[in-house]
Amino acid sequence: MADALHAGMTREQAYDLLCAHNHDPFHIEHGETVEGVMRYFAREFDPDNEEFWGIVGLLHDLDWEEHDDEPEKHTLYAAPLIEQAGGTPELVHAIQTHVSEFNPDLPRPESTMEKILFACEELTGLIGAAVVMRPSKSVMDFNVKSLKKKFKDKRFAAGVNRDVIRKGAEMLGWELDDLFARTIEAMQSFAPDRDTFGAQAENLAS
Repeated sequence: MADALHAGMTREQAYDLLCAHNHDPFHIEHGETVEGVMRYFAREFDPDNEEFWGIVGLLHDLDWEEHDDEPEKHTLYAAPLIEQAGGTPELVHAIQTHVSEFNPDLPRPESTMEKILFACEELTGLIGAAVVMRPSKSVMDFNVKSLKKKFKDKRFAAGVNRDVIRKGAEMLGWELDDLFARTIEAMQSFAPDRDTFGAQAENLAS
């Protein structure tokens, strides 16, 4: 049995914190999307800690909207905000691992949860940007073949860091195609309730 992980806050409290520091619907929806993906993988790898995985996903970019001009300090501003809201050190630690590639002072991904966050956070943005180009604007009819084409086109959604996605797959010991397929499946798993990935990604695709 996996060790219990404690976020120190409920999902509702985490969502309120996200909305207090993010007013662009894109950023809020991105947090919700990554939350959904993390919950999907938690049910496979660590079901007892699904709530923790989800809150990590929801808050992973908490400080981005307010400090997007200081990418090297991403998550450093978030840490005290999370702590003041009752968040635990383990919650802050998990969130900070997803940007350790850009700040060597931050902890690196070690657990499966942290590696999945690292690998999938950028990938959800690429999938969303690709979906908005489709007539359906839905992830439900999206597939790996289509994603691979967009991944190879570096001009498409140029802000998405392909190297991070590749490295994340390597960390997990997964083939890139496997990461693609599983992340698409994760997004499809909750799309019937909120299939807005295309709508939220319009500014990434441009």
